[in-house]
Amino acid sequence: MRIEYHRSLIADIGRLAAFERALAKVIRKGETVVADIGTGSGVLAMIAAKLGARKVIAYEFAEIGALAERLVKLNKLRNIELIPMRSTEIIEPERADVVVTETLGNYALEEFLVETMNDAKARHLKPGGVLIPGGLEQVVVPVIAPRCRDELVAWERIGRGLNFGPANTMSLNNAYVRMFPPAELLDKGRTAATWDRLDFHARNRFARKGTAEWPIAAPVTVHGLAVWWVAELVPGVVLSTSPLAAPTHWEQLFLPALEPMELKAGETLAVQVRSHSSEEGGTDLAWSFRVRTAKGKQRLSQDLSLEKGFLP
Repeated sequence: MRIEYHRSLIADIGRLAAFERALAKVIRKGETVVADIGTGSGVLAMIAAKLGARKVIAYEFAEIGALAERLVKLNKLRNIELIPMRSTEIIEPERADVVVTETLGNYALEEFLVETMNDAKARHLKPGGVLIPGGLEQVVVPVIAPRCRDELVAWERIGRGLNFGPANTMSLNNAYVRMFPPAELLDKGRTAATWDRLDFHARNRFARKGTAEWPIAAPVTVHGLAVWWVAELVPGVVLSTSPLAAPTHWEQLFLPALEPMELKAGETLAVQVRSHSSEEGGTDLAWSFRVRTAKGKQRLSQDLSLEKGFLP
């Protein structure tokens, strides 16, 4: 088991504080039963117990669960029950007043959050109970600095009369975890648009699709897209991976353009982002660009996807 990933989670003070505030808002001392799905080191389960939950049911199928069990015993928290299984696999689970999960990735849904929350709502949550997070928005904005894309096209710089075009194309049909200072984003990120919304108290589709567009006020070159998420844990408590928000251990996602797009004032950039995420099928992402002239005529299009980036 590699502990470093879990250490990075614990070191994210803002993350822990946000989940603690959310739990504090909904736990009634001595009454509330909490289910923590994907408990990892057990820290959220232990915070819930410290806040006065009557019982905490903590699910963790990975090796880290053995460490969580040791830590729970060390801290003498006898009201925590650790179950070494996926929450989606247990038969007839005990229902809870509150279900909390922090199975969020740099791409929000890469840890199969939709599947987890659909099952949590259907089988783990008492009627009228609370899901944490309760909702999520996925956000996108054009990247106008060449830095991230330039590092991906090293194939073009091999020279020596060699053509590595197919390898270059595959590199660009991938998603990359990066951090963006606002200056690298269109309008410094202020015109970022929501392309997807999820309400976890409703049943959500594994397949997600959304669009956004930006009128171009001045000439600019677009090199790709930056994607992040904003989660409402409970009303009044928000956690965000935006480059405009406080830093977290999460970063943004970079979706490259196949070629840099030089846009003119008066044109419109339209993008579509699609994803499908499930434990059975994994995570797929696709993104496209369309540029329209001031008269509304399409003059440029690009279509990329993770599928095109796989090695044959």
